[in-house]
Amino acid sequence: MKSPLITTALGRFRSMAIICGINLILLVIYMIAKYAFNAFDEGNPFIVVPIAHGYFYIAYILTVLQLAVQKRISLPVIIALVAAGTIPVASFVAERKIVAKYS
Repeated sequence: MKSPLITTALGRFRSMAIICGINLILLVIYMIAKYAFNAFDEGNPFIVVPIAHGYFYIAYILTVLQLAVQKRISLPVIIALVAAGTIPVASFVAERKIVAKYS
């Protein structure tokens, strides 16, 4: 049985916005630790954080595009949603606004 959260385009967008937002926060923490404190050296296991963010961000963009086609969202809003995936915490705000508008 499928989870009701991923059966609709809006549900998939919500899921990916939350996943991408959490991973982006982890990426910021990783980058601060790596470059400000020189915390990681060769062979660190946390290298999966930036790699995972790349894949999650691509999936997030695809879910934004799918939602935009189904809900006929304008181009400036699409650009804002895509940009929200690159700014820490912005994807959470965007997710709340889109869900409130299209639920």
